[in-house]
Amino acid sequence: MGKVNSYKELIVWQKSIDFVVHIYELLKLFPENEKFALSQQIKRSSISIPSNIAEGWGRKTEKSFDYFLSVTRGSLYELQTQVLIAAKLNYISMDDSTDIENKIDEIGKMTNALMNKLKTNS
Repeated sequence: MGKVNSYKELIVWQKSIDFVVHIYELLKLFPENEKFALSQQIKRSSISIPSNIAEGWGRKTEKSFDYFLSVTRGSLYELQTQVLIAAKLNYISMDDSTDIENKIDEIGKMTNALMNKLKTNS
């Protein structure tokens, strides 16, 4: 998988970890009655992003890595949907929603680029 020796060296993974931390900070703003529903789904979706990058890397084949990167993309879309719902329910501000949307777009583009690189290497 190229010159990279570990998934931890992938900038997309690093940004995804920082993104999860950001999401957790925002979830502290959710109302108390929402601690076990939408917020849990958002946590799972966000955690799934760097987790799938790491798992795909660990499978040691480009085909598996590509598959887990596509799962990562699915988690990004899932999170995007959940954040939109949270914004419509006024659990987060439109500024926070826009910020998250921008980060999702950035991580999505990086994921797509990595997938394209894998296809080029095949």
